[in-house]
Amino acid sequence: MAMETLGSIILSITVQAGKYFCSFIFSMATIFIKFRSNLEELEQYMKQLANLKTTINEELESADKEGRLPNAGVKEWLKDVEEIQIKVNLIEEEVTANVENPSGCVLNCCMLHRLSKEAVEKLVDVKEAIDLADFPMGVVTRNPRARAVEEIPVPPIMGQRAAMDTLEQILELLEDKQVGKIGIWGMGGVGKTTIVKNLNNKLECSSSAHAFDVIIWVTVSKDSNMKRVQSQVAKRLNVRMRKGEIAQELAIRLFAELKGKKFLLILDDIWEKIDLDELGIPHGEGHKGFKIILTTRSLDVCRGTKMDKDIRVEVLSDEEAWTLFCQNAGDMTDLDRVGDLTRAVARECSGLPLVIITVGRAMRGKPRIDLWKHALEELRSSVPDIRGIEKEVLSPLKWSYDSLQGKNIKPCFLYCSLFPEDYSIEASKLVQYWIAEGLINERQNFEAASNRGIALIENLKDSCLLDKGAHEGTVKMHDVVRDVAIWIASSLEDGSKFFVQSGMGLNQLPEEGMWESTKRASFIQNKIRRLPDRMVGCSKLSTLHLQSNPVKEILEGFFTGLQALTVLNLSETFIKSLPLSLTELRQLPELPPMGQLTELQTLDLSGTQISELPSEIGQLDKLKQLNLSRTLNLESIKAGRVSRLSSLEVFDVSLSAYTWDVEQKADEGRSTIEELSFLRFLSVLYIRIHSIACLALDFSWLKRLRRFHICIGPRTYVSEYSPMWNNERSIIMSGVDLSGEGADVLLSSTSALVLGSCKGLNSISGLVQNSNFNLATLQSVRIEGFRGITSVIKGEDVQGSILPNLEELDLHSLGNLTCIWEGVVPNGESLRKLRALRVGGCPLSSLIAYDLLPQLENLEEIKVSSCYNMRAIFEEKEAVEVTKLNGESLGKLRTIKVDHCVLLKSLISYDLLRQLKNLEEIEVRNCSQMEEIITTEEVADGQASDIIKEEGNAIPRLGILKLFSLKVSDCPLLQKDSQSVAHPRFLEDRRRFLFPNGE
Repeated sequence: MAMETLGSIILSITVQAGKYFCSFIFSMATIFIKFRSNLEELEQYMKQLANLKTTINEELESADKEGRLPNAGVKEWLKDVEEIQIKVNLIEEEVTANVENPSGCVLNCCMLHRLSKEAVEKLVDVKEAIDLADFPMGVVTRNPRARAVEEIPVPPIMGQRAAMDTLEQILELLEDKQVGKIGIWGMGGVGKTTIVKNLNNKLECSSSAHAFDVIIWVTVSKDSNMKRVQSQVAKRLNVRMRKGEIAQELAIRLFAELKGKKFLLILDDIWEKIDLDELGIPHGEGHKGFKIILTTRSLDVCRGTKMDKDIRVEVLSDEEAWTLFCQNAGDMTDLDRVGDLTRAVARECSGLPLVIITVGRAMRGKPRIDLWKHALEELRSSVPDIRGIEKEVLSPLKWSYDSLQGKNIKPCFLYCSLFPEDYSIEASKLVQYWIAEGLINERQNFEAASNRGIALIENLKDSCLLDKGAHEGTVKMHDVVRDVAIWIASSLEDGSKFFVQSGMGLNQLPEEGMWESTKRASFIQNKIRRLPDRMVGCSKLSTLHLQSNPVKEILEGFFTGLQALTVLNLSETFIKSLPLSLTELRQLPELPPMGQLTELQTLDLSGTQISELPSEIGQLDKLKQLNLSRTLNLESIKAGRVSRLSSLEVFDVSLSAYTWDVEQKADEGRSTIEELSFLRFLSVLYIRIHSIACLALDFSWLKRLRRFHICIGPRTYVSEYSPMWNNERSIIMSGVDLSGEGADVLLSSTSALVLGSCKGLNSISGLVQNSNFNLATLQSVRIEGFRGITSVIKGEDVQGSILPNLEELDLHSLGNLTCIWEGVVPNGESLRKLRALRVGGCPLSSLIAYDLLPQLENLEEIKVSSCYNMRAIFEEKEAVEVTKLNGESLGKLRTIKVDHCVLLKSLISYDLLRQLKNLEEIEVRNCSQMEEIITTEEVADGQASDIIKEEGNAIPRLGILKLFSLKVSDCPLLQKDSQSVAHPRFLEDRRRFLFPNGE
């Protein structure tokens, strides 16, 4: 019996074990089959993803040869794909090692389950990457079509009959098919450039602009070379310059770009004949539609360049000269006691507009008769014969210089002549040079001295001795004014002489004997490759500009005898290694014996190839400004070297290779961010920080700085974003993960914020959602290439108001942006001060929600481009709802510009139009579905009187607006009925309305 029981038990156990074994085998087989299925599907989609990657890389390689760039998000996508491939490869390696070569059933079963799960997770990532490869704007940029005309700031020539007659003559020649090349010549200061600039702007403001596909303005000047002229043409045509490209190669590309186009090329200030074929400019009988205008002081240049027609610009008549003089001298010309002296002074200006304006402004506000007599005597006094400067110009401009009033304003003016002809000088750098030279009171703090410098610049501009530069925040000298300034500066005595040889093509510095009385010397943009072993007789030299020379090394003895040097600029040179002090071993590439430069206050090494900041830098105890920007080889700044610069006020390390660590590493001893906080005089700081971990630091010391630009993120990302020089306090975060990081302290002192290609946020309000911080200091925000952003502000994150002082909001290439404000818009100060809203490449269906309108009482500018899903600028509402809007909503809006919004059918409803009391400019381009500017289908009660019917069209009475400019191009449905957009019956003559084909 016992044996039977035992047998029964054994049988039962055997059967049960068999069941478990079978179940295990079945489970194992199921997992394996599922694993194989998941792995095969992953492999299939990985092949598809790899093919996409190969195709995109090939397209990028081909585009690079054509000078085109990747569109936003493409590089980030490629980087994500590489990360996915690495992780999938790890799974495959583990499969090969542990599954295909099994060592244990249970282990492999668990491993199969884990690997199968990882394969499924990666499959989701792969499919998402494949979906994201469908870039809405394509993989690479297309060279954007250059605008037909770009308006240029210039004083009007109204009332100057000779100039207006010349302008009309040029316009007639532009219509003459037998004339392709026109030369405009005359003496310096006669107004050639002013006339041609007015021509450019006249074409911009009239239907004649449509006769040319593009109008290209190039300033040539005395010191220009072929490549510089070509680069200006290329920039105007949006043709990308290639590194290492020779002039002949670029000429071929420019020729191909211009061939077949109707273009007008304006070459201003030519000094010698120019070869159009070498430039790459189509001309001659084989090319139709081209026009070329050049301005020059010499008729020989017109002849040498084989102009079809040449026009001489004459001086103003006595009456025209007197009228212009009165406009600039003001009420002084009406004073009886001054009498005929005013007309006599005006006559001494020889009918030259430049001289008349300069002298007139110099005499403005001077009622004393003795001052006018003195001016007349000085203007009539003899001056030496200076080559290239007519006596009629030289004498009045020299007198204008002598008339400058104010401490040190004369040397400040002369300092500007150190820069090359037609060179746009950064106003902030110019002021820094003045401060270093002691031309602005050294006892003032940096902010007060800077403000004084800006005031001096404005004074010189008001005197017409300085002009606006080519870019915001820059100034330049008229070439004639510069020539006079160089003559004056080179004639100074008492050791204050200038020696200016900028852009002269020099191969070496002048020999000994040239420096005895020289205080300031400039050799910018020459071909100097080697500096002398020693500078002899330079004991008075305080400024030395050597930037933009192919200098490769500086010998140890070069700075011997330069003990008075206060400004040294070596930027944009090829210096890789610099000599050591004589007391140190010659092993490391460091700076020369800096201890000799005891007076040095400004040192500019930007754009050089130095690799280390040397220990001797700490000996420069008077150094106030150190520029290390764009030093792409600068890998080492040892701890303590910056903090020893006790007088440092301006420190620029923007776009440099150096990575500022959050904390010092014991084995490296690198300089850290904390070290900067000990510079008690520091006022301006530009740096790049690699890690987002810096947000945990104490940045309270930033509040004492006048200006800062801090870039946070990997070098590969940050290099795509240059500092926002127009904003005093900027933070640029790019290529970083912002999830879980608090930016409150850092942003509490910031006026401008850029977020580029970041992760971890779905709204800007998410930066402060866990605090009461409302981003109150921010005045400008730009968000670009941020895939995770779905809205700029989420109402649920807002406590009270947010961004109450924001003035500019730029949104670009945000692939998932659905709205600007999501949720309820509370009453308060949020976005109250917003002036400019610019959006490009975002999938918004409408730009501004109706609930947001009451907040936008200060909005002045709206710009929208390449928003292919946009169907409305303003969210549509019933007319009765619109009438409830606050009268201030959109009341300051002046400009609306829309480009490449293919689904947009109308711009604004007529009911909402009534809110736009100050609208001045509307511009619509490339909107193929646009049917009407203003929707007039539904009109609220009581507004019918503002709509008239004419030939079946509903026409809004646009006379209620301040509309000055309405431009429409490439809108085929709209141009058919242009009269319904703006009926001339309600428009004043001063307004301009441009439509395709001259309508």
